Amino acid sequence: MSLKNICIVLVEPQGPRNIGAVCRAMKNFGLADLRLVNPQTDHLVHEGRQMAVKATDLLERAQIFTALEAALSDCLMAFGTTRRFGKYREDLLHPDAAASQILPLCAHSRVAMVFGREDKGLHTAELDLCQRFITIPTAEELPSMNLAQAVALCLYELRKTSGALRGVETGRKKLAGVKILEGLFGHMEESLARCGYLNPQNPDHIMRAFRRIFGRAALNDREVRILRGLFSQIDSLQTRLEKQND
Repeated sequence: MSLKNICIVLVEPQGPRNIGAVCRAMKNFGLADLRLVNPQTDHLVHEGRQMAVKATDLLERAQIFTALEAALSDCLMAFGTTRRFGKYREDLLHPDAAASQILPLCAHSRVAMVFGREDKGLHTAELDLCQRFITIPTAEELPSMNLAQAVALCLYELRKTSGALRGVETGRKKLAGVKILEGLFGHMEESLARCGYLNPQNPDHIMRAFRRIFGRAALNDREVRILRGLFSQIDSLQTRLEKQND
């Protein structure tokens, strides 16, 4: 089972050595698509090339983006990594469980694994763009892993699971991509704000809960169209109410 449709996205990586080491791990396990979002260093300096070893071609081909949303625009689904827990970060997957979900998806579509900053990880707004979350079950004494090591561990689980799934027919439905889902969430937020359901001072509080719900549901294009039709109907009803109140 090919892993070529899986892209590794590093958000604001700070060290060229880490980026080079990520390239080496990617080549070790058969991946080739590296995306850097607003890197805080020049990844092509000697230190990066030194750590990449025989994967300097991946380092040189790395795509640069100014925003995470742009880096995910062609992806069907994004899996964000996090160590922090909370009500917006539920149903966390360990790397082996994440691999079992990612591999059937990447057979025909591009899937992203998103890794955050070396010191602060991914911000909540960045995790909002991810449909599922991955966490590595480390010890409480030192829970945070080195970036390149975390990537290597996740890629090992992908490679191991791909061997187990080789030749297995998944039968999974074709899911809606990130761009289509973001269109749904934008429409949803406008409709719910307009009818007074969302707190205008903090709309993200409820919207993040909806993102988690629909992320777990793994919507396809038809299901997104049905939901957008529902919100279009809510918009129409709200327009009539507004006209009656004029």
